[in-house]
Amino acid sequence: MTTGSVSGTRANDGLSTSGPVKEARRRSWWHRNGRTTLVWGLRAGALLVFLLFWQVAGGAVANPMFVSSPVAVGEQLRDWIVDGTLGTHTWITIQEVLLGYVIGAATGALAGFALASVRLVYDVFEPFMMALYSIPKVALAPLFIVWFGIGIDMKVILAAVSVFFLVFLNTAAGVRDVDRGLIDAVRLMGGSNRDIAFKVVLPGSMSGLMTGLKVSIPYALIGAVIGELVASNRGLGYLINDAAAQFNTAGVFAAVVVLTALAMALNAIVGVLASRANRWKPLDAE
Repeated sequence: MTTGSVSGTRANDGLSTSGPVKEARRRSWWHRNGRTTLVWGLRAGALLVFLLFWQVAGGAVANPMFVSSPVAVGEQLRDWIVDGTLGTHTWITIQEVLLGYVIGAATGALAGFALASVRLVYDVFEPFMMALYSIPKVALAPLFIVWFGIGIDMKVILAAVSVFFLVFLNTAAGVRDVDRGLIDAVRLMGGSNRDIAFKVVLPGSMSGLMTGLKVSIPYALIGAVIGELVASNRGLGYLINDAAAQFNTAGVFAAVVVLTALAMALNAIVGVLASRANRWKPLDAE
């Protein structure tokens, strides 16, 4: 084969591969950016439709005293922001939720990892954990008031208890689902119990832990708000109680909107942590 024919072959090869490469790049760009834009656009559209329906229904179908309207809720939020009410009470609830979430998540993860790593110990304590988990947390609020008073400590502990069991159960499930073949392989290669715990079991159970962290976010809010509803003169739960006592439906919805925004923010933070913690996983086939 001559030099010219070789050069021509290489040039043809380059032309033939440029098409698939460009197509792959387009698909990659769409997967990263186009689909995200589409999803957020659909979310915004769905939210807009819901607000429009709520606004129309609040004036034409249902009694505004019972369902309020987006405009009234927005005005209530504006008034609370201007006079400082929203910032003061939201900060109290944020402290209760964050402290309760961190304490409950940390203790639940440690307990799940420690107990589930020893099969016999987990089998002994599992029914007791399930029994405690089955107790409605609202039933614990009066008892916690007797033990810890009506200050912020009671709300933090109630939120922590609500989070603890979800994180514990999901972490324990992740530990127990770790491939036993990997553990046996590390033992055959001379790995110690420490190597197995930190290089096999911990990464393998990370998916269960992250699931527990995600699903427990609403329960941290529920625990803190329940404590505020039962006995408190501060926080978003108190605002809900106070607005309901005055038949201020817009105020109730306004506090609920703030709680929803807080839950979404916490969920986004945990999502970022989950994506970083699961970097070791192989990519999906897609």
